[in-house]
Amino acid sequence: MKELKLKDLYDGFRDPQTLRTLAAQIGEAAARMPEPLRVMEVCGGHTHTIMKYGLPQLLPGNIEFIHGPGCPVCIMPKERIDHAIALARMPDTILVTLGDMIRVPGSQSSLAAERAAGRDVRPLYTPMDALKIARENPDKKVVYFAIGFETTTPMTAALLQAAMQTGTNNLFVHVNHVLVPPAVDAIMADGEAKINAFIGPSHVSVITGAKIYAPLPEKYGTPVVVCGFEPVDVMQGLLMMVRQKAEGRAELEIEYSRSVTMEGNLRAQEMVARFMRPREHFRWRGIGDIPYSALELREEYAAYDAEVRFAEVLPNAPIDDHRLCICGTILKGLAKPMDCKVFGKACTPQTPMGSCMVSSEGACNAYYRYAGVL
Repeated sequence: MKELKLKDLYDGFRDPQTLRTLAAQIGEAAARMPEPLRVMEVCGGHTHTIMKYGLPQLLPGNIEFIHGPGCPVCIMPKERIDHAIALARMPDTILVTLGDMIRVPGSQSSLAAERAAGRDVRPLYTPMDALKIARENPDKKVVYFAIGFETTTPMTAALLQAAMQTGTNNLFVHVNHVLVPPAVDAIMADGEAKINAFIGPSHVSVITGAKIYAPLPEKYGTPVVVCGFEPVDVMQGLLMMVRQKAEGRAELEIEYSRSVTMEGNLRAQEMVARFMRPREHFRWRGIGDIPYSALELREEYAAYDAEVRFAEVLPNAPIDDHRLCICGTILKGLAKPMDCKVFGKACTPQTPMGSCMVSSEGACNAYYRYAGVL
């Protein structure tokens, strides 16, 4: 019997004939839908899959993908980036964060520019590297600028637990972890974006369980299907929601059943709840303040909280994007990257004006890479 290799598995999830078969089934079911399907893929990883594999070209004209706010770098407002810059400028400080964050412009600078000017700014592959750096530099303040949705939040909690267990007292965390359901609810409640179905983020759902999306079908009558990131996953999930629409249903379903359950990773959820709580206010780029849409450290861990320990150096005023950048409008599902006047011209991955062009999960970055702009 031939041994199944990882490449064979990936090839199966990207098989052109399978994609064409699914496209034909989607077309047949879509002909029975009472209205066009405007499906928001919340996660930026899905946006890149959709664009890279040309999935819109396989679909009938009554199905449209709408890009959502599920890119943690893209939704970060400039004032939070200015926090990171202010922290990096403190004497005897090492600022560490996950890759893409370094290149996102703040109001007047970026972490990349600060590093070029001599500040000690380091990209991380995993949050646990922050602990290693702190232990290797006991005479420095090491600040971890933590970003991400529910996917990466348990790793920050695990980092804090490890810091406490090892007695590492020069490590601090600036928490910017955000939550998917409040953002999606804010977009739907606003009513501007005419969305009637959702592709649920898969990696988030591994942690939280698919149950976090249950209120959406009930409240807004929108099918939600949690999909994996491979093109066959997306097309299979799309077929599931098209069939729901054709049959007059609005339900929560899981396509990515090989990794996602309804309940999720209970141990990870408990770890996060131990160290963090919902933040009363957090401003999302382009969307505005969404109450209880982000997390902060609990009071008992204030000794590790960079926002508490270094509050005197952190700016507070909200800062708007460049007037020509429509990143916020794209994140709300009201525009596509091609609608931006500076897209692919003044704004490129090499010279980004907005966060949607910087991030490897950003919609503008995906269009620039895969939509024939180059």
